Amino acid sequence: MLNISVVLILAALIWNGAKDLNSAWAEVRQVRDSDRLLALLESEAGRLQSLIHRYINQPSPEIFAEILLLREAVLGTLRTQGSTDPMLSGSVDKLVELTVRFLDGFGDLRAEQLVITETYETDVLKPAKEMSVLYSALDSALLRSEGPLVARLTASREAFTQVLTAANAYYVLPGSNDAVTARSNLRAVEQSIPTMIDIAETDVQRVALTRLGEQAANLRRGLEKMTDLFANRAVILRTRIDGNQAAIIGMIDDLSKQMQDREQQAQKRFDQTLFDIYRRIGVVAGVFLLAVVIGSTVIGRSITGPLRDLMRATRGIVAGSYQKQVQGTDARDEIGDMARSVEVFRENAIAKRQAEEELRTAKESAEAALAELRETQQSLIEAEKLAALGGLVAGVAHEVNNPVGISLTVASSFARRCQIFADEIKDGAIRKSKLDEFIALNLDAAQQLVANLQRAGDLIQSFKQVAVDRSHEDRRTFDLLEATEQIVSSLRPVLRPTAIALTVTGAPGVVMDSYPGSYGQVLTNLFLNAVVHAFPDGGANNRVEISTRSLNDRDVEIAVTDNGKGMTEDVQKRAFDPFFTTRRDQGGTGLGLHIIYTLVRQRLGGTLSFETQPGRGTVFRITIPRVAPRDTEQ
Repeated sequence: MLNISVVLILAALIWNGAKDLNSAWAEVRQVRDSDRLLALLESEAGRLQSLIHRYINQPSPEIFAEILLLREAVLGTLRTQGSTDPMLSGSVDKLVELTVRFLDGFGDLRAEQLVITETYETDVLKPAKEMSVLYSALDSALLRSEGPLVARLTASREAFTQVLTAANAYYVLPGSNDAVTARSNLRAVEQSIPTMIDIAETDVQRVALTRLGEQAANLRRGLEKMTDLFANRAVILRTRIDGNQAAIIGMIDDLSKQMQDREQQAQKRFDQTLFDIYRRIGVVAGVFLLAVVIGSTVIGRSITGPLRDLMRATRGIVAGSYQKQVQGTDARDEIGDMARSVEVFRENAIAKRQAEEELRTAKESAEAALAELRETQQSLIEAEKLAALGGLVAGVAHEVNNPVGISLTVASSFARRCQIFADEIKDGAIRKSKLDEFIALNLDAAQQLVANLQRAGDLIQSFKQVAVDRSHEDRRTFDLLEATEQIVSSLRPVLRPTAIALTVTGAPGVVMDSYPGSYGQVLTNLFLNAVVHAFPDGGANNRVEISTRSLNDRDVEIAVTDNGKGMTEDVQKRAFDPFFTTRRDQGGTGLGLHIIYTLVRQRLGGTLSFETQPGRGTVFRITIPRVAPRDTEQ
């Protein structure tokens, strides 16, 4: 009866308090929802301003499309969520008005940018091109290779080059001092033209110089016009974009402060309501507790002794003393059940301690074995790297030997012909036909020397880059396609004794911040794996293709495809297992794909997968981030 009475009273108090709490909490939630909406609007407005600045500096259809999408998102948020929010409904119209003015400013800014682009192309680039043509015509019209006109024309052309360079830089970065540089050099060009007209030798030269002065004046006016347009664009950006965005942020800050004040008031009401509920429940609980104390005092005297014994036994078990058996396990009442439970607890504690000791011993053994395994794995990886690099050194040395040998042969023949020609000159028996023959032979020898030495230089440069990357695990930025082509260039000597065609495809400009040495090791091992396993019997029309592509702003994919014999289902299941190989009798170690898998996962922070069918070839797909994880992240 006492319990039922207490439950009914507490239920009534909780029901009444719950309604008050729901009301107060609903107000708190509404204020927080409004504050989150304001934070979202502030974030989107700031992002929109950042995108507009980016579009002005680097116009692109992608940024423009993103601005339009974000514009619709901001206005849609204001007109849907803002209009239905009871806390913000009175301020939505003003926010919409500021946002529309802010976005209209972008339209004016974009129109001004189009005018700047058109002015640059018609009033700057066009006269600059005309001047370049006139300079070329003046060079052709010169009667002598030396003289005052030649010197002044050379100085004028150098000043014009400085003008063109500074004008292009000013167009890309208006806030720089390149406009001053362009005007200063253009002034030097204009001042030199009257002097060159006075010392001109022909009418053609004077007409060209006069036309050059006119185009220089047009270029000067174009630069001045572009300077004015840039100033006007800066005013629009400062007043229409940044000014309205600052007004939006200011209004959002004021509304956020109001939301914070409302949230504090609602939180105070919620806390006060909760305190009142606690106080009422505390009074009822106190009364109930008093009744319980009185009843327990009467009843507890009959069971305190056995319970005290059980408590001592339990404390001993908790303290780690498991030798003494629990007393009272023979009793057939509730105390006996408790005693038997404590005894089971004691036995379980003994078993647990033994298990923990065994687990600790096993863990120490496992940690030692794991450390030894990691050390062995790292040694195998380094050995595989050095072996692959050694093979590349031998192949490149053999490949470089051919053009260098040819160059030595040609150089020796060239020296012998020069000696013979010198003797003929000394004897005075030289004829024009002999001279022509000597020149033709020497030109042919020089071309052969240049071609063969260029070929050897390209091979050495390509191998040098790959070797440096693989011998130093330094992190650096590099172009993915360029690095891939360099690695492939170092592999081409391996292709000489085979009938395998190796091609590379991909788009340039994918910049990586990663480990080129590990990336080169992965590609090298995959290629050598294809040479050994995909085409074990040679044959014709064997192909290996390496393609690179960007998946998104974060990840890239490298695919290594061959048209070899593929893998069976059993081989596919164990392809990445260490020490598994299908060519054990031919010297295979079974570590090639395992090392590739380890480098891609641990060093490059990516994933490695493959697709294959027996007789249909194999495709290995490597997905890695553009920014590799740091050592602390691995």
